[in-house]
Amino acid sequence: MAAVLAGQGGLLPDRVQARGGDFFVCDFLDALPKDDMASMEHPLFSLSTRTDLRILSYSHNGIDITVTPSVRGLATLFDKDILIYCISQLMAALNAGREVTRHLRLTAHDLMVATNRETSGDGYARLREAFERLAGTRITTNMVTGGQEVTTGFGLIESWQIVRATKGGRMVQVAVTLSDWLFRAVLSKSVLTLSRDYFRLRKPLERRVYELARKHCGRQAEWHISLEVLARKSGSASPLRVFRKMMRDMIAADHLPEYHLAEEPGDIIAVRRRDMVVGPGQAGPVLKLATLESARALMPGWDIYALEADWREIWHRSGRPKLRSPDAAFLGWLKKRG
Repeated sequence: MAAVLAGQGGLLPDRVQARGGDFFVCDFLDALPKDDMASMEHPLFSLSTRTDLRILSYSHNGIDITVTPSVRGLATLFDKDILIYCISQLMAALNAGREVTRHLRLTAHDLMVATNRETSGDGYARLREAFERLAGTRITTNMVTGGQEVTTGFGLIESWQIVRATKGGRMVQVAVTLSDWLFRAVLSKSVLTLSRDYFRLRKPLERRVYELARKHCGRQAEWHISLEVLARKSGSASPLRVFRKMMRDMIAADHLPEYHLAEEPGDIIAVRRRDMVVGPGQAGPVLKLATLESARALMPGWDIYALEADWREIWHRSGRPKLRSPDAAFLGWLKKRG
């Protein structure tokens, strides 16, 4: 996949090829990239590459989120690289049977290598700014993590400090304390593995759409979403007509790892797995809009599109059996799950 994407000319260069106490020391040099499902589902990060001082508000299916910046601006989707690195390290440790805490000690250079960042002087300066935005951005939400739904306010990271620096002041080792909210997501393993090529995507919107594709399409053959809902879930501040143009450009560029995008009639975006060919009549059960409304009533506070994706994946793994009534089957599955 990396070789194919590299030839498309729209991705960042693969700067470094993948390598085989009180603080948890980040020392897994080849940990798979992991992202928490809650922040993949909801727009917590700014898509802007400039200082963004807006207060963001988002409501969807019973989930309310307010994101407040510091004077440094909102944390960006590129700043999220730090959280992905921390989550990846913690999950690698849990899978290896090691104890973890939300207090991490990491080597700045290792973080930058793992997330495909430049290791120049400017790269270290941008990394420091990212830490400042992550610590300063405040989230107020009732999102569920680790099976708990509480309305709470927190920073994306609780604190950070440079533990060791060069004589010139460049950070060498950094201590980071994650929020309880994020650490609960790790302990409950509410995470998904990302493609390493995620860090090669140049545009924030590409990264955000990939996150949503990975969360909702997952391992099933395809997933559909309306352009309007995609715009809202991505966190885009652009008018719908502008967002439509950006999506058409993304479809034409075809840079996303693992997934291929297509535009369908009715302002629908289709997301399809690159390693699966969907033939005629193989797209899967089609659910009525009224069924999705009934599903929302059955599962208040849940993301119905995520539940639908889970149900379709189970249907696919069970051999794609013929369903007399897909709508009744889906609602029945929800009742058993609830």
